[in-house]
Amino acid sequence: MVIGLEPAKLSAIPPPARLRTAAARVLLPAVLALSFAAQAVGALLPSVPLLVASTTVGLAADMALHRWQRKVTTALGKLHATVTVRQVIRDLLLVTGLIRISNEDYETKYLALVCGLLLFYALHFASQALAILVRRTRTLPVVTRNIDASPLLLSPAPPALLTQRSGQRLLAFGLPSAAGLLTTAVGGSAWWAVAGIALSAALALVANGILLRRLLPGRRPVTSKQALEWFDAWLAEYQPTVGMYFSGGTSSAYQANMWLEPLSRLEGRPLIVLRERFMMNQIASTDVPIVCLPKVADLMRLEHSTLTMMIHPSNSGKTSQVLRIPTIKHAFVNHGESDKLSSCNPYAKAYDEVWVAGPAARERYALANVGVDDNDVVEIGRPQLDVIEPYAGAPVGPYTTVLYAPTWEGWDGNPGNTSVIEAGENIVRALLADPGVRLLYKPHPLTGSVDPRAASADTRIQEMIRAANTLRAAEHSDERPAPSAAAELARRTAELDRLTTSSFRASADNTERMLFQSVPEPGRAEAVAAATAAWETAYWASFPAWEHRIITEARPTVYACFNVADLLVSDVSSVISDYLASEKPYAVANTSGLPEQDFRDTFPTVRAGAVLTPDASGVPALLESVRHPEKDTHAETRAELKRHLLGPSDPPSAVRFNEAARALSAVPGGHRAGTAARALAAIPAQRDTRSPLDSRHVRR
Repeated sequence: MVIGLEPAKLSAIPPPARLRTAAARVLLPAVLALSFAAQAVGALLPSVPLLVASTTVGLAADMALHRWQRKVTTALGKLHATVTVRQVIRDLLLVTGLIRISNEDYETKYLALVCGLLLFYALHFASQALAILVRRTRTLPVVTRNIDASPLLLSPAPPALLTQRSGQRLLAFGLPSAAGLLTTAVGGSAWWAVAGIALSAALALVANGILLRRLLPGRRPVTSKQALEWFDAWLAEYQPTVGMYFSGGTSSAYQANMWLEPLSRLEGRPLIVLRERFMMNQIASTDVPIVCLPKVADLMRLEHSTLTMMIHPSNSGKTSQVLRIPTIKHAFVNHGESDKLSSCNPYAKAYDEVWVAGPAARERYALANVGVDDNDVVEIGRPQLDVIEPYAGAPVGPYTTVLYAPTWEGWDGNPGNTSVIEAGENIVRALLADPGVRLLYKPHPLTGSVDPRAASADTRIQEMIRAANTLRAAEHSDERPAPSAAAELARRTAELDRLTTSSFRASADNTERMLFQSVPEPGRAEAVAAATAAWETAYWASFPAWEHRIITEARPTVYACFNVADLLVSDVSSVISDYLASEKPYAVANTSGLPEQDFRDTFPTVRAGAVLTPDASGVPALLESVRHPEKDTHAETRAELKRHLLGPSDPPSAVRFNEAARALSAVPGGHRAGTAARALAAIPAQRDTRSPLDSRHVRR
C-alpha cells in the first residue's frame, strides 16, 4: 500500500504497486493495443524483429493485466475483446507471419500447425467446462466457520489456475506454442513450432485430467441436498438460541465486527448468520459459529430451529427476508448512534424491538415520528464500551495526544456529514502547528467511497502528516525507542495473527476454508483478548512519543485510540457518543453551515463539546482547555450527556444487553405454544366438519 509511505520512499515501490496507479490503467491497455498493431505490421511486411518484439510485449502486457488490473480485462470482455479472442488473433498473426517469411509454398505444412493450435484451443475450452463443473460441485448451499464440517467430505481446492483463472491459464499454457512459433520465425526449424504447440496441448490435457479426477464420485463433496440435511442435523444438535444477522458489502463488515464480543457473552448458544459468501472472510476473529445461507429458501430452514431471537447491526435489502420467519424475534441494535437521520431510519419499525444506548435515542425516534412505537424501544447501553478507560485528568508529559477521527461523506451529499472536505486540512494544519501535539489520524473506512473530493482531501491530509513527521524526526533524531520495541511489536503481531487469522493457499475456496476453519480450540477467545492487549501495549511503545500516526488499518481499533487520546476531534457521528464513555474533552467540526447555537440545538451530542468552524481557528483555545482542566467549561455537561446518551452505569451495559436478549427470546416460545394449541384445537373441528360420506368411507 502507498498509504503510510514517506514521499522519499515512493520511488522504492515495487513494479506491481506502480501498475495499479491511474496512469498504468491507461498505459497497459494502450501497450496491448499497440502490440497487436505492430504484430500485424510485422506479419505482413514481414519483419521478424518487429514480429518477435510485438508478440513478446503483447503477451507480457496481457499477463500484467490479468495479474494486476482485472477490472480492465473485464471491461475488454464487455467489448468482446476477451482473452481468448486476443490469444487467437495473436497466434493467427504468428502463423501468418511464418507463411509470409517463408519463400516456399509451406501452406500445407502450416495448415498442420493451425490444426495443432485448434486442438489446443479445443482442450482449453474443455478444461474451462470442467472447471465450471468442479466449481459447482464445490459450491455448497451453506458455508460455515467455527463448525466441524468434516461430514461434508470436504477437500482442498484444485489449483486456482485451473478453476478460477481461465485467462491466465490460456496465456500460461499458450506460452510454449508462442515460443515455438517465434523460434521458427527467427530461422529455426518448423519442428520448434510443432514442439511448442504439442507442449501447450499436453499442458491443457493434463489440466483436463486433474479436473476430471475431481469429478469422480469419491473426490466430490456431498450434494446440495445432503449438505442441507447435515445443516439441519447440526442445528438440532447445537440448538442455537440467540443470533446475529448480517448482510452487506465488502467495506461494511466493521458494523458486524463491533458486536462480536457482546454477542459471544450472551447467555445461551449464539450463532452468526450471513448472506454473502465473501463476508465469511470479512468477519473478525470469534469463537461463535458462523453460517452463510445465500439462498432465501435455505434461510427459511431457521424457522424450524431453536433460534428464538436475532440482533441486526444494520439494514440491508436482504434483511426483509429473515424478518419473514415468525418463530424468531428481531432486534435492531445499529452499528452506532448519532444525531444523524440514519440513526432513526424508518426501516427500524420493521423489527420487533429497537435496542438503543440511552434516553437520547429514545427521544430521537419519538421526535422523528417514523413509526417506531416507544414501547418497542429498549435501552441497553453500549456493551462494546466496557474497554474504554475513564478520564484521568490533564495530559501527562510533553505531548497532548489528539485523535482526529472524521466520519465519511455519506450517501446524501450533505456537506455537514464529514469535515474532511471543507475543514480537514485546516484542522490538521492547526494541530500540527502546535509543537506539543501528537496527532492520531484515523479516518472512516468509507472515506472517499462516494465523493472523490473526500478521497483527495484525505490524501493531502496524510501527506501533511508525513511531512510533519519528517521535520520532527530531524529535531528528535535521538528520541526513538530501542530496536527491541520494534522486535516486540513484530513478535506480538505474529502471535495475534496466529490466533486471529487463518493462512490459506491463494487457490483456497470457501469449501477448503470450511475444512480448516473448524471448531476453535478451547480457550482461544481468552488467548485472543490477552494477545490483543499485549499487542496494543507494544504498538504504542514502538514509536516515539512525538511521532504523529496515520491509522488506516483495523488495528489499533478506534477504542484503543480513545484510551491514549487526551482529546477527540470528530464530526456528528457515533464516534462522539462512544467517546463520551470516557468523559474526556472533545470537539465537533461544524461544516453544516448552521450558526453555532443552531448547530448545538440541532445535534444534542455537540452540547458537551467545543465547536470548530471550518477554518479551525478555535484549535489553540481548545488545546489550552485540555491542558488546563480548570478552563474546561464542559466537564459537568459531559457527565450529564454521557448518562443521557449511554444510559446509567449500573447495571452495566453488558447486563442490560443480556436481559433484553433473554426477555425477547421468551416471546417466540409463546408463539410456538400458541401455534401448537391452535393446531390441536383444530383437529376435533376438522372431524366434525367431515361429510357423512367421509364417515361411511372411514367405517368401511
